[in-house]
Amino acid sequence: MSQHDKFMQRCLDIASNGLGTTYPNPLVGSVIVGENGDILGEGFHYKSGQPHAEVNAIKDAEQRGWNDSAFAKATLYVNLEPCSHHGKTPPCADLIVRKGFNKVVVGTLDPHKKVAGRGVQLLRDSNIEVITDVLVEECNQLNKRFFTYHKNHRPFIVLKWAQTADGFIAPVKRDKREPVWITNKYSRQLVHKLRAQEQSILVGTNTLVADNPSLTVRDWSGINPTRIVLDAKGNLDVHSNIYNKEAPTINIDPSNGFENIIKSLYEHQLQSVIIEGGRKTLDLFIENDCWDEIHQFMGAKIYFKEGISAPIIPKNAIMKSRQLIKDDVYKIFSRS
Repeated sequence: MSQHDKFMQRCLDIASNGLGTTYPNPLVGSVIVGENGDILGEGFHYKSGQPHAEVNAIKDAEQRGWNDSAFAKATLYVNLEPCSHHGKTPPCADLIVRKGFNKVVVGTLDPHKKVAGRGVQLLRDSNIEVITDVLVEECNQLNKRFFTYHKNHRPFIVLKWAQTADGFIAPVKRDKREPVWITNKYSRQLVHKLRAQEQSILVGTNTLVADNPSLTVRDWSGINPTRIVLDAKGNLDVHSNIYNKEAPTINIDPSNGFENIIKSLYEHQLQSVIIEGGRKTLDLFIENDCWDEIHQFMGAKIYFKEGISAPIIPKNAIMKSRQLIKDDVYKIFSRS
C-alpha cells in the first residue's frame, strides 16, 4: 500500500464515524501528515452545521502544538473535495489556502453542483499541488448515498426483508396487530443499526395495517429515520405507531405512479431509504429496477409452511456478503 493509499484509508476510517448523523452532508475525514510521515492532526465531519473534517483536522493539529510553518511542509489528505462555497460553514478550501498548505491529496471530487471541481481548482489557482483520484472506488462507496442523490436525483435505495427457511415473509393469518418475528434478537438489533444509518424508511399500507410498526431505532443508538408511508386512500388510522412524535412521517400517494414516488423522496431531500414494506411494496421497486442494495435476513429454523412468499432476488443482483447471526443467515446483494 502506498503512502497516499495508507492515509486516504485513514480518512475513510474516521469519516465513517459520522454515518447516520451528517445528512444532508457527506461523510468526510481528513488527516494532516508531516514531512516525516507522522500524523499531525485528524478530524471528521459529525453533523450538518458543525465544522467540516478539514477544519477539525487543522484544529486538532494546532491543539497538538503545530502551526502554519509545519503545515507548509505537510500534506493534507481528505476523501472528498474541499468545499469552495459558503453554506452553514465557511469554505474549507479558503482555510487550507490561509493555513499555508502546499500539498493536498483528494480521494474523489464532490458531485454537488456548488462544488464539482471548484474546490480543487481554487487550491490549484493558489499554487497548491493537488493530487486527486486516490482510492476512488472506496471513496465513492463510502458516500454512495450522497453520490446517488446528487448524480441520479434519487435516494440510495435499500430493500430489506426477513424470510423463513421455507421462503415466507408473513403468515396467512395473525391474531394481533403487531409484527410476527422471524429472526432472532441479534438480527433485529442489526436492523435497528441499519435504520440508524439511513435517512428514511418506507412501508406500504398493508404493512402499516397488519404490523402497526414504529419504524424507529430502539435497539441501537442513533437518529430515528424519517418514516414514509405509501397511502393511496388517505384514511389510515392516525393513532398508529408510525404517527407518533418519535420521528417525522410523510405520506406519499402511490396512485400517481412510481416515478412520482421517487420524485417525492428526492424533493424531500432524502438521500437514502430502506424499503421495509411487504411483498407488494418490495416488488414495486424490484419490478421498476430501482434499487441499490438488498438486505435479506433468513430465520433458518423458522417455518410457516404457507403464507406470503418472499420476493425473488433479481437476476442482476450479486451477493456481496453472507453472515451467520446465531441461527439466522444475513445476505447483502448489490447490482451487478
